[in-house]
Amino acid sequence: MKAVLLQRRGSGRVAMTHFAVREFPEETNPLEKLEENLKALLRDLGGTAKACGIVLSSPETLVRIIEQNTIPPRLLRDALRINGPLLLSQDCHDWVIDCEAISPSGKGAAAPAPAAPAAEGDAQPKEAMVRYLVGGLPRALVQKVHEACEKNKLPPTVLQLPPVALLNAFEYANEKVFKTEAFILVDIGHRASTVIVGGKGELVLIRTLEYGGARFMEQLILQGGASFEEVAAFLEQEEVLTVENARLSLGELIHSISSSIGFYEAQREEAISRVYVSGGLAKQPTILKILGEELHLPCESWDPLAAAELSLPRTRAAELAGHLPELGAACGVATEILKGR
Repeated sequence: MKAVLLQRRGSGRVAMTHFAVREFPEETNPLEKLEENLKALLRDLGGTAKACGIVLSSPETLVRIIEQNTIPPRLLRDALRINGPLLLSQDCHDWVIDCEAISPSGKGAAAPAPAAPAAEGDAQPKEAMVRYLVGGLPRALVQKVHEACEKNKLPPTVLQLPPVALLNAFEYANEKVFKTEAFILVDIGHRASTVIVGGKGELVLIRTLEYGGARFMEQLILQGGASFEEVAAFLEQEEVLTVENARLSLGELIHSISSSIGFYEAQREEAISRVYVSGGLAKQPTILKILGEELHLPCESWDPLAAAELSLPRTRAAELAGHLPELGAACGVATEILKGR
């Protein structure tokens, strides 16, 4: 669990005043004791806030990009929930569903201007299709998060999914790249990884695969590593056998990134020049080196607070550097709240 506390400053400036990262043993399920865990995280965080954004990562997360005729989001939400098997190939009757039209600027698109009336006898113009970003979670899971917030007296302002929050964080931290270049974001989570492709402010592709840091470490330990700590040390030292085992383990993720890049470049005839990586494994330079060698592109971790000020004690600022690749989603939802979006 990760948390950041952001504060508005004058002239549109934003400062981070507190942060917290809380780990749980692998054998526990944080959702079973969400209220207690959230209370502990808030105690570690310190400070107070007038609004609270939650980013919830779950294996049941639904994130899709679909094409539909122009329709108000409110009506499309109802249609997706009722006709999930037809529109999403998934039953969403007991889900919380949201959607937003995707415009070339990356913001919610307004409805296209109506076409000029056709002259009598002319063929009627074909209605333009609109791309919508659809996200959803089971209602029972959302209710559990809501109850945990209420018991901790948190003002639950917004609930987001990780890919959306990461995209927002990248826009805030790298606005020029977001608006003027093609980009690919790779977030390596604990149990799943997400690949997000965009260009010039437009979201083009989202892919999620069930591969994350947990499976990576499990595979390397099975190949001879005695423990998590030993594997991490061998990676840092670039021990030959460990590096090659890591390369094999990352194969599925590398294939997904490569095919996503190929899809974008074939569709847009525009090259992607680098890969931006976040998540726990992004803290390991050897991982970035392996990805770069296999993809033949520079791969780098990115700072979600690059456009914000830091208002932290010196000791906490030094600690923050080791957690930056993990804080993208938390920073993304917080900056959206401050923007009022």
